Amino acid sequence: MARKIAQEPTFSVFFEWSAEGGYVASVPALPGCHTQGESLEEAEQNVKEAIALYLESLAAHASA
Repeated sequence: MARKIAQEPTFSVFFEWSAEGGYVASVPALPGCHTQGESLEEAEQNVKEAIALYLESLAAHASA
């Protein structure tokens, strides 16, 4: 019997340098899902968290 392995969804993320400093990250497939960070690494970590929270919110509203 074959086991199914759950796959995490993948999303394209766009990083843009901000004139005010730091970086802005946005996820086009998830409207309104964007964040920022002082460094590219911080913006990457923050967008991973933003995606997780976005998907959690979608799941909560779908079951309501």
